Amino acid sequence: MPLTAAHKHHETHGASSLKVAAHATLHCLIGCVIGEFIGLAIGVTLGIAPYPMMALSTVLAYISGFTLTVFPLMRRTGLDFNAALKAVWIGEAVSIGVMEIVMNFIDYHMGGVRSGSVGNPLFWEALAAAVPAGYIAALPVNAWLIGKQMKKCH
Repeated sequence: MPLTAAHKHHETHGASSLKVAAHATLHCLIGCVIGEFIGLAIGVTLGIAPYPMMALSTVLAYISGFTLTVFPLMRRTGLDFNAALKAVWIGEAVSIGVMEIVMNFIDYHMGGVRSGSVGNPLFWEALAAAVPAGYIAALPVNAWLIGKQMKKCH
């Protein structure tokens, strides 16, 4: 059955939407990983218990994730801090939240948060598993948020 112009447009739009979501998810992942790594590194180095350590890494992931979104948006658009934050907060909060839930779950269950040192291979193995899992979990969420115009691609 030959494809109509509408079918071709839909296929192209679907592929471009997935590409946009993949890019937005990768951008979000970079911010999350920065905060996640710093929080976990501080936590294992200082011997912080797993749950407070995961809370610290989550707070730092939100700070780094929002920083990598809000400040470039302010520079590009001339928006002030409050306006830039208002423009992105829902999409970023949900995306980072999904990533952090999955990444912390894996870090906890693989033992990375109980590894005792960043020199322990278990710390790196857990982080290496958590990062792609966070991306995979957040990709459909970001695609949905973008489709509903609740997340902007910057």
